[in-house]
Amino acid sequence: MKNANYKSNNKLSSVEKGKQLAFRTVIDLFAGCGGLSLGLYQSGWHGLFAIEKNAFAFETLKYNLIDNKNHFDWPEWLPKTEHDINEVLEKYSEQLKSLRGNVDLVAGGPPCQGFSMAGKRVEEDVRNQLVFSYIKFIDLVRPKMILFENVKGFTYAFDKGKSASSENEPYSLKVIRGLGDLGYNVKPHVIDFSEYGVPQRRKRFILVGIRKELGTPDCFEGLLKANRDAFLAQKGLKSTNTLQDAISDLLRSNGEEPTPDRKGFYSGKYGKKKPTAYQKLMRGDYPETHGIADSHSFAKQTPDKINCYKRLLSEYPQRGKRIDGETREQWGIKQRGITILDSNVVSPTITGSPDDYLHYSEPRIMTVRECARIQSFPDWYEIKKKYTTGGKMRKLEVPRYTQIGNAIPPLFAELAGEVLLNMLQHGTAAV
Repeated sequence: MKNANYKSNNKLSSVEKGKQLAFRTVIDLFAGCGGLSLGLYQSGWHGLFAIEKNAFAFETLKYNLIDNKNHFDWPEWLPKTEHDINEVLEKYSEQLKSLRGNVDLVAGGPPCQGFSMAGKRVEEDVRNQLVFSYIKFIDLVRPKMILFENVKGFTYAFDKGKSASSENEPYSLKVIRGLGDLGYNVKPHVIDFSEYGVPQRRKRFILVGIRKELGTPDCFEGLLKANRDAFLAQKGLKSTNTLQDAISDLLRSNGEEPTPDRKGFYSGKYGKKKPTAYQKLMRGDYPETHGIADSHSFAKQTPDKINCYKRLLSEYPQRGKRIDGETREQWGIKQRGITILDSNVVSPTITGSPDDYLHYSEPRIMTVRECARIQSFPDWYEIKKKYTTGGKMRKLEVPRYTQIGNAIPPLFAELAGEVLLNMLQHGTAAV
């Protein structure tokens, strides 16, 4: 393995770098609203296409990365719309095979809900079987590299009690074995994105694979760490960014205006104080071109809930730890539980549920834009479709909060994209 300590600040000119990066191609599977694709776009990868089943999430990805950024060279044989991966495998297997030799990277991971430690961890969840669809896709396309992501719970076996046997193994091992059988060297990692500038404690399973004839992926995490400080410094960021660093310019007290795409609701204005380095990076020139932040619309709350939140902010003794059980009832909390956020540390893991967190200084839940900021989506990245949903539609719709809660932070994805390019270009894998 060559150049394991290679840094991203190499001596190539920008023109030379552009030529090297021009034809590095990626397909994004289970793309969601586009967090991973956005990061890879920003690091120089060029998309071929993305597969995402949900129409809401695909609309966000399409608006930002297909229509506005022209990130993808979308093939004529694949309609430019949402797709179920199994239908793609069935209808376009020959077209996928024809891509062999032309795809540098397949990125993305199947839905995580069945594996999440924060959820019910249902082994029978049909979405769990999508890992095998993923392996089948890799078998057809045979990319040079693989970047697979899922929740940390993906590495744990399901508890079957007395029925447990040697066959009761984590799905992570099923994927590792399946990719190994296809001819890939793979290296698993559990990575906390908060160590890479993302203002959120979010641990994820990351699997990197390289075709065996091209090399090994063993240097991936070492390169992440070696390149981290220079990568963040180039953006003006610290290695650790707190919740306050991320969203203190989005207070409701800054003033509000009617939400343009949500009748009867109000959105917050940007603060006039000098933005933090993180806020400056996320905002870009968006405040100058738009009066209010996209998706920064405040929820409507009953007077009783507002009073409960005010009391929690002024009297509850602890921040950053979930309030549930008997304590929840004692404090008059009607929902299943809530965490009061601490402005001075990184945020807990952002979820798809808007009621999970109480703002650190205002008696309200977080807005979609605040969640997007914590996930490191820049403000120009506009989130589309409904804000929330409920009832039976929860199984069909992926509203804005859920789109953001399911995403990979683009800031980490960008650094990972740079590292993977380094690995391809400097001897870890042949060109």
